[in-house]
Amino acid sequence: MKEFFNNVSRYARYLISFSLGVLFSFIQPLLPLLKRPTTAIALIGAAIAGFVFLTFTLRAMLGLNSV
Repeated sequence: MKEFFNNVSRYARYLISFSLGVLFSFIQPLLPLLKRPTTAIALIGAAIAGFVFLTFTLRAMLGLNSV
């Protein structure tokens, strides 16, 4: 039974490290854009707009709207 939980914990660690690696490789090319104020505002605005779009889309798909 100890080997089972050891194996399950390996999968959890792999998922966390894989997710952090993908996030790091996605953010790394965008860091130079944050040095100039114009592109920083545009990048932050695009990130917020993407999050809002994703939120509204998932709420509509799951029927969570209170209309």
